[in-house]
Amino acid sequence: MNKEFNSEQNGRSMVEMLGVLAIIGVLSVGGIAGYSKAMAKYRTNKTIDQVSMLITNIRTLYANQNNYAGLDNNALLTFELVSQDMISTTTGSSGTATTSLINPFGGAITVSTTATSPNDFTVTYANIDKQACISIVTADWGASASGGLTKLTIGTKAHTWGGAAGAGFPIDLATAATECDPGTSGTGVSIAWTYR
Repeated sequence: MNKEFNSEQNGRSMVEMLGVLAIIGVLSVGGIAGYSKAMAKYRTNKTIDQVSMLITNIRTLYANQNNYAGLDNNALLTFELVSQDMISTTTGSSGTATTSLINPFGGAITVSTTATSPNDFTVTYANIDKQACISIVTADWGASASGGLTKLTIGTKAHTWGGAAGAGFPIDLATAATECDPGTSGTGVSIAWTYR
């Protein structure tokens, strides 16, 4: 009764399995990094598109009016000037629903005009991260004040057409990088466009 045992292995060795896992890990890290960059670019482009759409819709709606009196977030919702992806509705503990406008970075969108300057309106996007802020504020928002943009505010720094060096248009990359830095707060910076 001689039994022969088959000593050949029918599997993968530990070294081969570790090699496969290492390759999968490297590909996963690269995929996640690529996805993060793609999402950041998507949010940046979405923000630019939203602001352009809002400004066009507001100016079209108020084209036959003497000024922008009464323009606020409620007016945007009432006249359906915003897309559904900009609307956030939350229900409080009392059961009342609160509707607000949010941007692609999760920050608030505010549209306003003032009694002292009813011929202008301002669109503000809060909580924009540094890299997106740089791309957004250095985008082409018009070649002159005749396009309607009178002021672009980054955080607390205002830029106007014909403004002094470092305070006018177009905004250069070095200025944008400095002003778009949220500092230690880490919550992002606000950008406000004022149009006439």
